[in-house]
Amino acid sequence: DTVKEALHYTAGITFQAAEGGEEDIRLRGFSLATTGDIFVDGLRDPAFYERDTFSFDRVELLRGSASMLFGRGSTGGVVNQVSKVPLLTNVSEVSFTAGSGNYLRSTGDFNIKTGETSALRINTMITDADNYGNKIDKYGLAPSLRLGIGTPDEFTFSLYALDNRNGLNYGMPWLRKYDGAAATSPANPGVLIPVSPKNYYGAASDYNASSAELATFDHVHRFAGSGRLHSSVRYGYYDRDQRSGTNRFCVRSQNAQTGVVTNPDCPTTQPSLATINGATPLVRAANGNNKVQNMRTTYAQSDYGNQFDWLSVRHDLLGGIDLAHEKFKGFNVAALPPGVVLDKNTPRVTLGNPNDGTSVDESKRIRRLASDFDAKSVGVFVQDLIQIAPAWKILAGLRWDHFEGTYRTFSTAASTAVPVIGTETASRSRTDSPWSKRAGLIYQPTDYASFHFSYGTSFNTSGDTYQYDNQTVNTPPESSQNLELGAKLDLLDGRLSTRVAAFRSTKLNERNRDPDSAAEQNLLSGKRHSAGIELDLAGRITPNWEVYGSYAWTPIAKIDIGAPGSTPGVGEGEGTRSALTPRHSGTIWSTYQLTPELRLGAGVNARSSQTPNRNPAGIVAPRFVTADLLAEYAFNPMVALKLNLINVANKLYADSLYTGHYIPGQARTVYATLTARF
Repeated sequence: DTVKEALHYTAGITFQAAEGGEEDIRLRGFSLATTGDIFVDGLRDPAFYERDTFSFDRVELLRGSASMLFGRGSTGGVVNQVSKVPLLTNVSEVSFTAGSGNYLRSTGDFNIKTGETSALRINTMITDADNYGNKIDKYGLAPSLRLGIGTPDEFTFSLYALDNRNGLNYGMPWLRKYDGAAATSPANPGVLIPVSPKNYYGAASDYNASSAELATFDHVHRFAGSGRLHSSVRYGYYDRDQRSGTNRFCVRSQNAQTGVVTNPDCPTTQPSLATINGATPLVRAANGNNKVQNMRTTYAQSDYGNQFDWLSVRHDLLGGIDLAHEKFKGFNVAALPPGVVLDKNTPRVTLGNPNDGTSVDESKRIRRLASDFDAKSVGVFVQDLIQIAPAWKILAGLRWDHFEGTYRTFSTAASTAVPVIGTETASRSRTDSPWSKRAGLIYQPTDYASFHFSYGTSFNTSGDTYQYDNQTVNTPPESSQNLELGAKLDLLDGRLSTRVAAFRSTKLNERNRDPDSAAEQNLLSGKRHSAGIELDLAGRITPNWEVYGSYAWTPIAKIDIGAPGSTPGVGEGEGTRSALTPRHSGTIWSTYQLTPELRLGAGVNARSSQTPNRNPAGIVAPRFVTADLLAEYAFNPMVALKLNLINVANKLYADSLYTGHYIPGQARTVYATLTARF
């Protein structure tokens, strides 16, 4: 139902438990930066919301450095969501799903042929669930009109609206196995709290409200020969209002000046695996990780492709230009009116009493503009695939980007001792103009076999989180490169497609604080790399037996040069393994058509152990394997019932990781979906 759920079934993917609730995806040991690596139909899609799949035809994962095609970001790869488009037919589909946690979902896909060369398609979605306290309440609408289908000029006008009024699970703190003074040493490992993965310990008033509203114009012109010009313009508005925070073990604290104990109801020490029980209290963050933000974006791009013979060789040329204007605003909601107290910790939540109903009135918080970010960029690229011999091709591409951003901060304090609210307190600007390169050699001896060696570079600007500070405004972009040797083989007369690739991805100069000027300067002083092998297969072994598999072995994920002043072998010091990079990850799925009506399927999803960001001492998320089952029965060609059982064994595992906490993976869940086509 969501892009994140879909990506779980791709090897090499891991998830950081991001502070903002957005999808912080890791691939090959590198972050798919939230501002640079997620796209809808090739246009950038800011990570402001949880993406639903109701209007997507497919989700593409493109591995390796790809700034030559996409601009900033894309060190480990790119996620591209491909929208459904109107077709020249009259066909519709509606689905109704009921599941665990009072889960209810309805989707509609209505395709209407409106003329000889035109069609309308409307996709809808409504989802609601109490989800054991971590509620889901969202709806979506995506209409699109396509004109000139099959003619030299084709136009598509589309709108997209997704509104989320969901809960937000910030997960659980890491639990140390033993008591004692060495509470955070490698000798005292971290473990998962032995409670049900269904348990929700946030306040009832916590929520993650987000929305995305997009309007897109798309035009394709096909020239009389083989040339094709594709142009798109999109305006988007994104809004996020998040009121939630982390859970931590409640430990008694004392004011250093007065000696007053502020929380006498809490134990004097943190629990261990031996002492934790249902009465163990947790503390919810007072102001949490509240985030109130909005963003307006305008993206435009045009690319031209053509095939032609020149100098006695075949060329496949691709060139283009893209423009972007992004305007971000962040608000502070920590202040409260005089006399107002919002207390999420009375009564104190305990491990044995999840979803306790504690609630506060979040509407009483005072909203004040804290920052804004205004960024403009332009990118120009050209790429040529040249056939130098019947079975050999070479690829060469070059791109230039120009990025400029201005970040301003504003006073949000109510005190008369500071500037008036709304007064600008700082303004910082930066401009960068990096180059990106791509090159490759391709050998295609038959229609069923292709071998390649490729090289690509990428960059990440200092403004990749829509902000500058004194440390980042002086820092040039990070740069990365990717080397890959691979093959794609189609077997069984093309029914089964396989892919293998050996890769080495390197971040050449990583941002780190300058220890001699920590308040004013960052340095491009770090370096890390990962290397491994990926295997993929998809297709049919027999007409009735379908398989899908994805596996990544990443034996090397190393910090080559740590931050200045870091300790080798500790945290993110030199020689340590990069966080969120399991050595083994993968999934295998298989379905079999037992009868014309009945299809059965099963699959497993696995990750070996991995560490959260910053590699805290002794914290390792344990390896896990989960299993899923599927049964589908077609009453007739137009009506089918599907049953999905997720996490059959109700395995407790850490799905998303952060330095101080983890978010458990999905508990055992049953879904029943009835689909009707007409």
